[in-house]
Amino acid sequence: MNQPTINFGRRNFLRGFGASVALPSFRSLGTEVKGAAAARGVTATGAPLRMAYLYVPNGVIMDKWRPEGSGSDFKFNESMKSLNAFKNDLQIIKGLEQANGWAGSDGAGDHARSGATFLTGARPKKTAGSDIRLGISADQMAASHFGSETRLPSLELSCDAVRKSGNCDSGYSCAYQYNMSWRSATQPMTPESNPRLVFERLFGGGSNNERKDGLVKRRAEKRSILDVVMDDARAMNNQLGRNDRQKLDEYITGIREIERRIEKAESFGPPPEPGVAAPEEGVPREYQDHIRLLFDMLLLAFKTDQTRISSFLLAHDGSNRSFSGLGVNEGHHGLSHHRRAQDKMDKIAKIDAFYVRQLSYFLEKMKATEDVDGNTLLHNSMIVWGSGLSDADRHSHDDLPIIVAGNAGGKFLTGRHLELPEKTPLNNLYMRMLRESGAPVDRIGDSSGVLKGI
Repeated sequence: MNQPTINFGRRNFLRGFGASVALPSFRSLGTEVKGAAAARGVTATGAPLRMAYLYVPNGVIMDKWRPEGSGSDFKFNESMKSLNAFKNDLQIIKGLEQANGWAGSDGAGDHARSGATFLTGARPKKTAGSDIRLGISADQMAASHFGSETRLPSLELSCDAVRKSGNCDSGYSCAYQYNMSWRSATQPMTPESNPRLVFERLFGGGSNNERKDGLVKRRAEKRSILDVVMDDARAMNNQLGRNDRQKLDEYITGIREIERRIEKAESFGPPPEPGVAAPEEGVPREYQDHIRLLFDMLLLAFKTDQTRISSFLLAHDGSNRSFSGLGVNEGHHGLSHHRRAQDKMDKIAKIDAFYVRQLSYFLEKMKATEDVDGNTLLHNSMIVWGSGLSDADRHSHDDLPIIVAGNAGGKFLTGRHLELPEKTPLNNLYMRMLRESGAPVDRIGDSSGVLKGI
């Protein structure tokens, strides 16, 4: 038996199997919280607590985006009128800043820094090479604490192609703009843009019966491979020196951990029937269709408790997409350098309203879906919608356009336009979300504490 095949090929194959196929949440089954450990990632009623981070590019035209009035006495401005039906389900927060987005001594590259810092709060190393360095993102901090409660620790989505290398913005690697979720300082979480592949990742390929049969076969194969690997390891033991026996013992410990993960996967039962057909092959031609289909996949993931954590990059910062359906034939990024030209600002406002309509679509679906505790998915969620820039013409990283939708299971005070002190760290909001989810994180980027009063 070839040892490298055992240590590398088989272990990578087994790791690809992952762990768990979760059942959907059924109200009739009830939910019970047992002890502090079980409280991670759930609400006070025991329902799953979801968190999603949704990113839109190139800032907004604040004069048409910012609501009029403050507190509960506010009304939506032109760009956000499509949110009227959800006024009592969200908060618009004024005064948040992502300080590491500013140039400092790094010079140009604000679009790269906007995307890179939005969830990490960390300053990206200015490089277009392979030596990228950033920080762990808020969603992955949550995933490390309670991601094991679901089949997928987290779900990363994007309407853009995958890019992890190359020079995209003034000497910054493309990895910073095309990946908003980071597992470590050097490892971005690759997002998926193909709705069908998202569906198959959540539920498997084929019909429901085919998915169930495939799961049984995969489990049997994994068990068989583990048996062979363990037999090989035991046979090797007498042929090895002391140090190598120690290494082998560590390897066997890893095998036992894989066994534990498979046992946990089996405890979840068969994959759920999502109740809808798999999307067609490929990416929808129309941008709005693409966004909404990915939102549908995210809704299914939350509804069936396949994951409780997600990030969705609707477009990378610096995106120069045009919107001919809105009568905007110029590129978004080009227009964002408007120099206060009214015609360009009016076109950007149309794009801003387009993106808010996509949020409204998702919130409507979330609010219409009953959760296991009788509340709605939206009630039991924390959804951040925003951009890493406010005024893209000035490349401003303060007074960011941030919407927080959902009640966090009753912990958030919704229905308000909340005005915070200027330059309040956006990371304080993430700290609050992590605190509500039960993830004991002490600091994110320049956070100065847990944001209160939301």
